[in-house]
Amino acid sequence: MKEVLIITNYFPPEIGAASNRIFHLAQGLQGQNYKVSVITPLPNYPKGKIFDGYKGVFKKTTTEHHITIHRLWIYASNSKNKLKRLIAMLSYSFSLIWFFMWNKLPEKVIVQSPPLLVAFTCMFFIRNKKRKLILNVSDLWPIAGLELGAFKKNFSYKLLERIERFNYKKADLVLGQSEEILTHITSLFPEKDTFLYRNFPDFNPPILEEQATENGKIKMVYAGLLGIAQGIYKLCTELNYKNIQFHIYGAGAEKEKIEALIAKNPELDIIYHGEIARTELHEALLKYDLTVIPLLNRIYGSVPSKIFEYGKLGLPMLYFGGGEGENIIETYNLGWVVPPTNYKALNLQLSKIELNKLNHQFRSQIQKTALQNFNFEKQLVALVKIL
Repeated sequence: MKEVLIITNYFPPEIGAASNRIFHLAQGLQGQNYKVSVITPLPNYPKGKIFDGYKGVFKKTTTEHHITIHRLWIYASNSKNKLKRLIAMLSYSFSLIWFFMWNKLPEKVIVQSPPLLVAFTCMFFIRNKKRKLILNVSDLWPIAGLELGAFKKNFSYKLLERIERFNYKKADLVLGQSEEILTHITSLFPEKDTFLYRNFPDFNPPILEEQATENGKIKMVYAGLLGIAQGIYKLCTELNYKNIQFHIYGAGAEKEKIEALIAKNPELDIIYHGEIARTELHEALLKYDLTVIPLLNRIYGSVPSKIFEYGKLGLPMLYFGGGEGENIIETYNLGWVVPPTNYKALNLQLSKIELNKLNHQFRSQIQKTALQNFNFEKQLVALVKIL
């Protein structure tokens, strides 16, 4: 049986798109007759604290879903302090180096990037001619950090650029989750082998049923990280609630601000449901008419995995993030697009959407399109051929 190792910063029981994506990749490869092992930190995301059941250990190895998982020590932190975040990444990097020193690694290794520093540790310490290194790039750092305002073009940024280029150069194959990522990489290394590996979900599609309409308003939902990049607090303050009721699921940095806003402004038709498990969330999302996918800044190379997940659920989308995601929504007729941060255009678009158009027929067509074009198994089989 062929062996493959996946090195990642996120893995269940942590929640979120990154964790789900890598778990599905690991499980999918295991189903393709690979013996899969995973190296990941002791679970700590997004709260920045080691989960109960994993505290007080340097390393914990388990077998779950026939996958061997090595969880290594990390200095857990979700602090905004850049030094603390650097220490957290360095701590995991040191744990990886320790693991590499004492364990034999398979000939095929998939490394998740970002974080750049963790990816660099892997590419530097385990590169050799006999081992095939596959770099799985889900976001373009440091470019994304620059666009988000997290970085400035200074010495540190130039150092990150050098690390980024080193990682691409040493990779035998680069997987990119968007066309923009692959375009960027081949502009730097034209001969580099690349593969478009989208963040397609792997779950059984639900049977869609007719939805009962209440109070004549569109029930719009957001589910996911309540972080700075998503701008959900700002969205709450800018929406016109005349024709919509806004439902929110998730947790993150803006959670308390959103809860305070709702408490102080009961006239705003916002309902915050907290954080629930992904399987429960899928069932809950089927009750809504429309979902919004917002980003405060258009981030080059980024395509939210929600597009593919919601497509499979048959949920119409209002995309508010720009970039390649816009093209996917329009190409496959999954909903509507509005330029990011243009709240006037957003409210105008919402006023034009007729509730009766968000019907069973439209939802079924979205789901059918997603099943045909965002197929996890087909993509996985194509990937296995080039590994």
